[in-house]
Amino acid sequence: MRKRAAIYARTSTLDQPTQNQVYDLQPLARQRGLEVVKVYADQISGARARRPGLDPLMTDARQGKFEVLLVWAADRVARSVSHFLQVLDELHHLGVEFASYRESLDTAGPLGRAVVVIVAAIAELERSLITERVRAGLRRARLEGRRIDRPPLPVDRAGA
Repeated sequence: MRKRAAIYARTSTLDQPTQNQVYDLQPLARQRGLEVVKVYADQISGARARRPGLDPLMTDARQGKFEVLLVWAADRVARSVSHFLQVLDELHHLGVEFASYRESLDTAGPLGRAVVVIVAAIAELERSLITERVRAGLRRARLEGRRIDRPPLPVDRAGA
């Protein structure tokens, strides 16, 4: 009997399609002899722990609806190491394998699990560096006297 798989795809913004990730993951599932039973998708920041696609995925995992979770990249699941490890640990306890397309990772063995933890740490570092660069740019803009927030809206108080 073929193992049942779920696909989880996530992009950070609404203008990025999640379907690109799904197109890469479907052949991977066929190559491994997996039956894709459901695709879960989010178009929301990975920094959020609660997501409209991830929450039902975890509920279905708890109900035993699939044995393998396929993702395009480990950072699609979570941007913080603690959240990623929490998800990974719960999947492991539920007997759900985790496989990532980009990193060619599979948690079926202990080496794969160790590498996934390292990748998650790198994803968190990347997010921290991005945040640090944005804050430095905002500081520089303020010091140069540039307005960085939205301009005030003109209000016609006499006509209101």
